[in-house]
Amino acid sequence: MLKYIAKRIVYMVITLFIITTMTFFMMHSIQGDPLAAMGRTLPEQTRENYKKKYGLDKSTSEQYKIFLKNAVVNKDLGSSYKYPGREVTQTIKETAPVSGRIGGQAMVIGLIVGITFGVIAALNRGKLPDSIIRVIAILGITIPVFIMGALLQYLFATKLRWVPTSGWGGGSFKYTILPSIAMCFGSIATYARYMRSNVLEVLSEDYILTAQAKGVSRFNIIRKHVIRNAILPVITIIGPQIVGIFVGSFVIEKMFSIPGLGFYFVSSIQNRDYPMIIGNTIFYAFLFLVIQLVVDIVYGIVDPRIKFTE
Repeated sequence: MLKYIAKRIVYMVITLFIITTMTFFMMHSIQGDPLAAMGRTLPEQTRENYKKKYGLDKSTSEQYKIFLKNAVVNKDLGSSYKYPGREVTQTIKETAPVSGRIGGQAMVIGLIVGITFGVIAALNRGKLPDSIIRVIAILGITIPVFIMGALLQYLFATKLRWVPTSGWGGGSFKYTILPSIAMCFGSIATYARYMRSNVLEVLSEDYILTAQAKGVSRFNIIRKHVIRNAILPVITIIGPQIVGIFVGSFVIEKMFSIPGLGFYFVSSIQNRDYPMIIGNTIFYAFLFLVIQLVVDIVYGIVDPRIKFTE
């Protein structure tokens, strides 16, 4: 196990280096003035001063060497062009937990409800519960997240006044519950569909029929055999969805006035804010690689038949 993890960490470092290099040179190959992100016309002397400050007066290869040295040695990803004086690293530290809080709650709700719905639908195949859950799954996939967010705001915030319409409120539960529910509907649909098909497949296996013939209770069959084997494909899609909660939450963060990382990431792309784009890309790539490693390890824990071999 330790040898496998060490090997994967080496691959992660190489992959992260390649992604960082490609992103850096691709961003700097785009035609145009990156200082336009500041949103105003700068006097020529001021423009030159900014270019010198951000190193834009140097060649791309020199800029890359400086960036790589600062990132590795000083853990400094540079300063934003759009928001002068705002450090990229500090922005990620401040906003990533906010997006993580909203997205994390949404993922947990989606995972628990989705898996439960999937199992119920499979065990009641062709019956009313199955039909209802399939309709819910279709709605979860087809209804855009901003429509769901607007409906929740109207019903629970405007009409019933149970929770605030928007804001962060220091991360209080009453401020985070609506955006989390709005984000989790797509996850519920995805997990429910995967789990339903997986459970139906597992129920047709010979070892399930053998357990039934031996008189094992239905509850124990579902708990020990069905769910444990059916959940493996679901674990696979959890990794990308964890990363997606940081990027995909942009619309919800905008609607509910939440100061998350998704807003800065989309804004940086629109404004060609090179340091912010590269910093966010590195963060997302690192997060994705770590999550994929964790998912592979969890695979081995859930199913002992999976071995970490060369």
